[in-house]
Amino acid sequence: MAAQCVTKVELTVSCENLMDTDLGSKSDPLCVLLMCNPDSKWYEMGRTEKVQNCLSPKFAKKFVIDYYFEMVQKLKFGIYDIDNKTVDLNDDDFLGELECTLGQVVSSRKLTRPLTLKNQKPAGRGTITISAEEIKDNRAAFFEVEARKLDNKDFFGKSDPYLELYKQTETGWQLAHRTEVVKNNLNPTWRPFRVPLQSLCGGDLEKPIKVECYDYDDDGSHDLIGSFETTMKRLQEASRTSPAEFECINSKKKQKKKGYKNSGVVSVKHCEVVKEYTFLDYIMGGCQINFTVAVDFTGSNGDPRSPQSLHYISPQGVNEYLSAIWSVGNVIQDYDSDKMFPAFGFGAQIPPTWQVSHEFPLNFNPSNPFCAGVEGVVEAYRACLPQVKLYGPTNFSPIINHVACFAKQAIQQTTASQYFVLLIITDGVITDMDQTRNAIVNASRLPMSIIIVGVGAADFSAMEFLDGDDGRLRSLSGEAAMRDIVQFVPFRNFQNAPREALAKSVLAEVPTQLVDFFCTMELNPPNQSSAPAETPAMP
Repeated sequence: MAAQCVTKVELTVSCENLMDTDLGSKSDPLCVLLMCNPDSKWYEMGRTEKVQNCLSPKFAKKFVIDYYFEMVQKLKFGIYDIDNKTVDLNDDDFLGELECTLGQVVSSRKLTRPLTLKNQKPAGRGTITISAEEIKDNRAAFFEVEARKLDNKDFFGKSDPYLELYKQTETGWQLAHRTEVVKNNLNPTWRPFRVPLQSLCGGDLEKPIKVECYDYDDDGSHDLIGSFETTMKRLQEASRTSPAEFECINSKKKQKKKGYKNSGVVSVKHCEVVKEYTFLDYIMGGCQINFTVAVDFTGSNGDPRSPQSLHYISPQGVNEYLSAIWSVGNVIQDYDSDKMFPAFGFGAQIPPTWQVSHEFPLNFNPSNPFCAGVEGVVEAYRACLPQVKLYGPTNFSPIINHVACFAKQAIQQTTASQYFVLLIITDGVITDMDQTRNAIVNASRLPMSIIIVGVGAADFSAMEFLDGDDGRLRSLSGEAAMRDIVQFVPFRNFQNAPREALAKSVLAEVPTQLVDFFCTMELNPPNQSSAPAETPAMP
């Protein structure tokens, strides 16, 4: 049998003339990509960021998917106006969709089509443009950038600057990266960021790059402060002792104002081209994923002996807790060589003292809370259930801090040897929200991801707040998370889906989170501990 021909393709999405469904402001669009599986069922591949108050958004987040020449790969791009923090798109306004094949996009390289509603009628004048590019270069540019003396565009307070980096294409400039907004600051320092060279210049270090600096406005009417063009070759000359500096020029202001000099200076303190390790580079290079399970035993679950209880084990031997453990654990266990998983409960009174505990081992063995494989976790859960009294409150921070202690020890090593995934399965509202926020912000600086699966019919809006997709989570003191490490999904969304659908959804972000962490910390796979050599650009 011939080997399948597969390559990775990066898709960039933009829209124009979207319908405006918001009163008093403009729509806040997001694009979701769905792919059709062999059973003709659609499943989610990913989402872009939300663009505030904009009817013609350019999405910075790219979709990277495997392209098989010999297969028809059906895609569906859905555009939604996001007005809440829930992950469920059913409660958001639908702005239109496009159904096509990956082959159509690849062969067109740039495909523009009208958006349609569910009834196939036009979605107003809305259009979507998808650009495709084969990923041939596994290098990335790592930047440290600041600016000084930027023009003030705000009457009250100072400008809120952010940068957009653009790649030159045959059909014009294409957005490659957007930084975060630095509020109320004419001399901003942006967080270090990484841009794949493929997205920025197609791997050609001499290719022009455009940088635009904007003042962010909540109503979407962002003001251009100024812009400049450069190349990666010039940017690489930057060093912390001798930054590469560029005058921000506002052409309209330059035409109007005599003696105009610039609208500020952007200073690139560091620009380094590094090899971008992939998730598989880390896994195949010896990185182990350590999986921990935490189960909610609070009273709101109901008496486990009652069929109405979320802990009730049906005659078929299942409940939502068991389904979540099986679904996620079966995928994770392949990446852990010893397949020994610590499993804990929280929110129950436990024998012999009947004190409430928020991190008790399911096997009641504090010195060895490990279970042999997913089967061992399931057996420990079943055996534990009749021995504890469901109680409360619902505290997450103890178990997060528990796993964080081990992640903190792992980070002392000089390679990317261990990563920790904590699965929390819960039925309701967090009681210690402030402590949990602090715990997550602390954990964001460690090799760790947190997956929360919500079971039952409770209001999970607090969980969605912890999932920082829509902005960075902050601790009680205002300290921002270094990265988004929480993924929340309600189990009810997957009740009628195949078992693997839940795992696919909750684990989708883990590879990116792992890669982002180790890249930021400049940790290489254990079996490739020397610094990677720069790979030449592909022709």
